Amino acid sequence: MDSKVIVITGASSGIGAALALKLAAEGHRLALAARREKELGEVAARCGAHAMAVVTDVTCRRDMERLREETLRQFEAIDVWVNNAGRGIGKRVLELTDDDFDAILNVNLRSVLYGMQVIIPYFQQRGTGHLVNVSSYLGRVPFMTYRSLYSAAKSAVNSLTANLRIDLRQSYPGISVSLVLPGAVATDFAKHALGGTPQPVKTMIQTTEEVASLMVALIHKPQPELYTNPLNPQMVKDYFADIPGFEARMNNSSRD
Repeated sequence: MDSKVIVITGASSGIGAALALKLAAEGHRLALAARREKELGEVAARCGAHAMAVVTDVTCRRDMERLREETLRQFEAIDVWVNNAGRGIGKRVLELTDDDFDAILNVNLRSVLYGMQVIIPYFQQRGTGHLVNVSSYLGRVPFMTYRSLYSAAKSAVNSLTANLRIDLRQSYPGISVSLVLPGAVATDFAKHALGGTPQPVKTMIQTTEEVASLMVALIHKPQPELYTNPLNPQMVKDYFADIPGFEARMNNSSRD
């Protein structure tokens, strides 16, 4: 595979860091973005000489524009843009505050919109490029009600991604738009979630390396959607095939 220039947000830890390390091992040139300068610099250093760290607040449009500009200044092109930054919350619908709403939608939804609006015009000028938005299977299935607002934000990411892909398909066939829907992943996501994580996850947990490997394969061969956990597509089908039954089973399992 030819060396590509790849931008990754949320690259200071978790899936973003694991993805960066795997792509660096393949010889790609990386622009890594996150707010935490120390942690981001450490990941970039582990990736080697062809990785640059750009401290970025993904909720600020100007920061995202600067990320694009600095990447182009350093590498003279961008081939792939990965909107990976995100944050969880451990509150049910009636517990949410205005501050919760703003914080979670800013990180999980606004940042994705900014990334799309910053990079897609550049891809349109080139006639080629690959946008990858990292969502969650919780954006399709209400499997954990204490992730209510996170799920809602990811559902909106799913919709924005699909609408953009349809808009681009006819006039810009060289631009790929992909949605990645991980399940439970072994990261610090639960620890850093607003309001904490009130109960353990009763599902198969993947490692960041497993998810990153699947994302590398997606970058090699773009496709519209990728569920990283093989159990999740069937769960989505079961939910939409019988929503009342699925929700009743969820209520019963929560009492076990």
